[in-house]
Amino acid sequence: MNTRKETAAGSRLRPRKPSAVAWMVWVRSWCVVCFERSLGFQCCPFPQLGHKPRSLSSSQVKQVASLVDLRRLWGSFLKPMLIERYPGSPGNKKVRQFIVDSLATLAAGWRVELDAFEDRTPRGVVSFANIVATLDPAAGRRLVLACHYDSKYFPRDRQGRTFLGATDSAVPCAVLLELATALDPGLLGSISGSSRGVTLQLLFLDGEEAFGEWSESDSLYGARHLAEHMAKAQHRPDTSQLQAMSLFVLLDLLGARNPTIQNHFPLTASWFDRLIGIEKRLHQLGLLQSHPREQTYFQREPAYGPVEDDHIPFLRKGVPVLHLIATPFPWVWHTMEDTEQNLHPPTVENLCKILAAFLAEYLWL
Repeated sequence: MNTRKETAAGSRLRPRKPSAVAWMVWVRSWCVVCFERSLGFQCCPFPQLGHKPRSLSSSQVKQVASLVDLRRLWGSFLKPMLIERYPGSPGNKKVRQFIVDSLATLAAGWRVELDAFEDRTPRGVVSFANIVATLDPAAGRRLVLACHYDSKYFPRDRQGRTFLGATDSAVPCAVLLELATALDPGLLGSISGSSRGVTLQLLFLDGEEAFGEWSESDSLYGARHLAEHMAKAQHRPDTSQLQAMSLFVLLDLLGARNPTIQNHFPLTASWFDRLIGIEKRLHQLGLLQSHPREQTYFQREPAYGPVEDDHIPFLRKGVPVLHLIATPFPWVWHTMEDTEQNLHPPTVENLCKILAAFLAEYLWL
């Protein structure tokens, strides 16, 4: 990315200058909140943000956390994705089919659609396909969990290695599949009541990575295409598929030890604070591994700056966003070292438990 990805300097990473668009979106978001506070009230520019989650008892939190199975996440979902999978490659098609097949085995009965298209890239015309999985298409609103399943294209190195992108973004994809599997009975039961009008939607986006230097035209291929399509596609007579999104939660660059995940958007700060509270509660209940403090991952302090990623095309169209990305980026970012060996299984399991509790609260499971 432009600001999403950082430039390596030796073994360290340092942020690059944010794009003008990213800065404008970020600054505008903070200005709106400051203006609200100066007036002494909290307005809600997005009606989607009025959703009320449930509160889980300690026994319910323990039950939800117990559903997460690290062995299944790792062996059944993560390992099959740790292959070269840049857009248009055989590995990309293989991983896409694997995700579709994995969702098809679940009792909840996901409606899975492919948003397939072609686009011009620095490597010529390339075929892309986003995976859109919706639990209850009839529900009025949708909580969206998103990640990208493509890997960045790199030539083989001198040792013949290919880029696997374990944190970028095989782990987020595996986490989404584990969440759908672990919560399958609850998600199935939620369909009849549509979870108070909100259902779950999973987006596995293609073409996030640039083929050359990150630019407006060479990046976010899948996200740009899908956001444009959903803005025009009707959900209800007065609502587009994009307007039906109550919250867009994007996962990226996760899986390394002790990530710092910061709040990027004040307008969704209440949902970020909920993640902070869930992390603390799971810690207090002894449900997190290799987790020495109550709050280690989710940090309330404002992020150092905007980060360009798959959320940008949706954010520009007014969708509320939670961007769950490690900042600073993992040291393995965009190197051949972004492999399974450099992941931290306890951190992956902990994040999955936190998100499972978040989903249970948001969807009233």
